[in-house]
Amino acid sequence: MEQLPEINEKDCLEFLSNFVKIPSHSKTPAEIDAIKYVTKAMKDIGLDASNVGFKDKNDGMQRFDSVGIWKGTGKKEGGRKLLFNGHVDVNPVSEGWTVDPYGGKYDDKFIYGIGVSNMKSGCSSYYMAVKTLKNAGYKVSKDVTLTFVVGELQGGAGTVALIEQGVVTKATADCFINCEPTDVVALTMHAGSAIFSVNVIGDTRHMSKREEATDSILASMDAIDRMTDMTFSHAKSKVHESINRCHIGTIRGGLGRKYEDWRQPQVADFVTFEGAARYAPGQDVSIVLEDLDTKMKETQKKYPKMKYELSIVKRDCMPPYEVDPKAQIVQTLNKHYKFVRGYEQPTGAIKPPCFYGSDAGHLYEKLGMEGIVCGPGGKYNTMPDERVDIPDYLDTIRIFMRTIVETCGAYKE
Repeated sequence: MEQLPEINEKDCLEFLSNFVKIPSHSKTPAEIDAIKYVTKAMKDIGLDASNVGFKDKNDGMQRFDSVGIWKGTGKKEGGRKLLFNGHVDVNPVSEGWTVDPYGGKYDDKFIYGIGVSNMKSGCSSYYMAVKTLKNAGYKVSKDVTLTFVVGELQGGAGTVALIEQGVVTKATADCFINCEPTDVVALTMHAGSAIFSVNVIGDTRHMSKREEATDSILASMDAIDRMTDMTFSHAKSKVHESINRCHIGTIRGGLGRKYEDWRQPQVADFVTFEGAARYAPGQDVSIVLEDLDTKMKETQKKYPKMKYELSIVKRDCMPPYEVDPKAQIVQTLNKHYKFVRGYEQPTGAIKPPCFYGSDAGHLYEKLGMEGIVCGPGGKYNTMPDERVDIPDYLDTIRIFMRTIVETCGAYKE
């Protein structure tokens, strides 16, 4: 296999460290700072790069993505255009951190910081892969497009904007790599997400007469228990069913629709609980809603006077995604993973990342584009002292370099 240039590990770590130091929470000034950071970096290595503005659909706020293109020369036969996709927005900082979330600290094992796993290490991996190749004098026959987007944590606003504005189209690339944190496994399927709400309406009495009441709290507990382990109808296969999941994340209860909570001796007659449903390609929100309704009807048999109101509050927050494990981009990534790491790349609908949502769903659903989800980070994601194994980050850069060379016909004159 072709000998490629060695990466500058210090340069790779410093780029990511400085990226982490930007507190790029959604719709803050630092979100724009993060976009400017990557746009400048791409311009510095000679890519055709720019900030791409769009209006957020929810509040009309002006936001920006960053897009850079390593233009192909067309000098070599064959090859495919490749798109990389990642987001710069980061989660809130939780309690329990022992290092500065924005310090960009790294040691012999890990690099730390909010968003380093989800997903600035993935973004940095594909940038550093391109930078290393370009600095070594490589050219590509087919385009490599780098996208750095905002709003992924709110359902993919940035990637959707690029698609709707025609910046990213079917002609932009033949295939994509989305670099969500999978611990460098090749994720070939993940679930779609539907956010739902249930109002449970009981019949109140004083606790002295609770035998006459319909307790909305107890009824809700029954319904939640039924939903927690459910799967959804019409799964195309056992693999598809394996990425079904339902989780109740919030609950409020009390008296009336204002959840009055100062009268504890009285039986609660109004509860709202909300949750997320994960469903597979081939299933949809209407199936999810029907199956949730079936669970509520089962609870209603136990509590005959109970009423309920079930609704989807955020349709298709993230669409589901899948790719054939035999697809060319998957096989190419598998091959170079094995070359770099010396063993086979785990590939499939792997847990827990199969329960993620990602912008891969938008590229798959809206453009029908073939792609794979693979990036560093994952096991230390969304937790105090979020961090990434340094070998995973550096190996991902090496894997992406080789994937670019084979996929896009990279060469040196």
